[in-house]
Amino acid sequence: MPPKGLLTTQFDMYTAEAIGFEKLDVLSQRGIGHIGEAVEIIKQNTGRVLDIHNIPAIKQDLKVAQQLKSGDSIGCFYIESPAMRGILKKLQCSDYITLVAASSIIRPGVGSSGMMDEYIRRFHKPEDVHYAHPVLKEQLSETFGVMIYQEDVLKVAHHYAGLDLAEADVLRRLMSGKNRGAHHLKDIENKFFSKSKELGRPEEVTNELWRQISSFAGYSFSKAHSASYAVESYQSLYLKACYPNEFMVAVLNNEGGFYSRWLYVAEARKSGARVHLPCVNNSQLLTCIKGMDIYLGLNMIQKLESKVIDLLLTNRQEQGQYESLDDLVERTGLSLEQVVILIRSGAMKFTGKNKKTLMWLANVLFEKRNRLKNKVQHDRPLLRQASKEISIPAFPVFDEEDFFDEMEFLHFSVSLSPFHMLKTSYRGDVEARELMRYIGQTVKLVGLYVTMKPTRTKKGETMAFGTFLDAQGSFFDTVHFPNCLKQYPFEKSGLYLILGKVTESFGFPTITVEKMAKLPIRPDPRFTD
Repeated sequence: MPPKGLLTTQFDMYTAEAIGFEKLDVLSQRGIGHIGEAVEIIKQNTGRVLDIHNIPAIKQDLKVAQQLKSGDSIGCFYIESPAMRGILKKLQCSDYITLVAASSIIRPGVGSSGMMDEYIRRFHKPEDVHYAHPVLKEQLSETFGVMIYQEDVLKVAHHYAGLDLAEADVLRRLMSGKNRGAHHLKDIENKFFSKSKELGRPEEVTNELWRQISSFAGYSFSKAHSASYAVESYQSLYLKACYPNEFMVAVLNNEGGFYSRWLYVAEARKSGARVHLPCVNNSQLLTCIKGMDIYLGLNMIQKLESKVIDLLLTNRQEQGQYESLDDLVERTGLSLEQVVILIRSGAMKFTGKNKKTLMWLANVLFEKRNRLKNKVQHDRPLLRQASKEISIPAFPVFDEEDFFDEMEFLHFSVSLSPFHMLKTSYRGDVEARELMRYIGQTVKLVGLYVTMKPTRTKKGETMAFGTFLDAQGSFFDTVHFPNCLKQYPFEKSGLYLILGKVTESFGFPTITVEKMAKLPIRPDPRFTD
């Protein structure tokens, strides 16, 4: 009896199938939320009504093709990760069919078999493709002789090795990682080799094909799966290419995607949007856009209570925008603690007063209220009385204070770039967009950490792939081999000085790191001499 009170009986999927039940997977998917909300935001902000399901038109859109080819896919479903953006650039992917293949070759099975690079190589030079056997040319010409889908493995098992379709389907189940009968794998392997031998297939070809098939276990996609993913990717790409600001607002409101929230804010800025801190007069609960102005949502302010947000928005809707700090406190009755959060997060910037002045005024106001608390209160006047002028000290104000406040209450800074906070003015010897000019050379860059993916080598050692932004906002990718990673580990987020050699794969540059050090930033001036 679960919490909702509906008596429930459960079967695992294998038992359910044995009984004769059908199994459906119903998945929650953020990418669909990005798309649906973006369409609504575009309608509100521009008046345009989009048919986002007109897939044939989207596939033919030249702007979308260029967006795809450039690998500029931050925020787009399934194709925004560093590895996926790298594949898009390596393939110079500009059409749907190629994207379907790209969505599958990124999977670990194809990658671990070494066939991902082989597919890219054959894609660029199809005239040089050598098929190991005529059956492979007949069955796998669409993928240049490389197995990248579950269906490709079934074709090889059936047409090359002579397994019947039932046996091939057992192999499919083993590949998908959703079958407990892994002990059948040895039986299938023996049949694969024995029947291949009966058909006179070359032993070396059979060995290589089985090696590739084995690598698929637990990781492979069916072609239909990749094809449906690619449709959603195309919808996202269309929105990003044609309505980048509205799309990025939708991404933010659906809790982002592969990356942290700050990167999507940076993407919106790259598209020309003016990004504003959460504001009690302009923001909604979620992030909103008005023309080219994006106002971050009040929900982004850490420690601001949800009931306070509801109160602020309801009162503003009923009585209009807040005129001053006094006006806001009088109308909402917020506590000093919540008012301080609003001030320090920048949500009271509309007053035109700096934070220190607002903090001083807030404390004076609440001290006055506390003094009157135990006195008999009279009815409020019909007309609001103007506040008495108060002599305010001249407080020293430093930009760096905003950086630390925003890091505390938003977990990223809107007012200042992290590069602005570096103690050094050095930004590297080269820019990320110039790396192709330095293939084979050792370079220095300063990079803002975006993400890192650890992985294991064949020897069981840990290595990593990193992604950074340079001072101009361009991405660059790094490789950290085990010895280097041990000596120069990642220290979470921040800015790093990176020394490494530039390598290239299919026109995509990468830096093989030799040394890396996290750079110090300027301290908070409020806590230093």
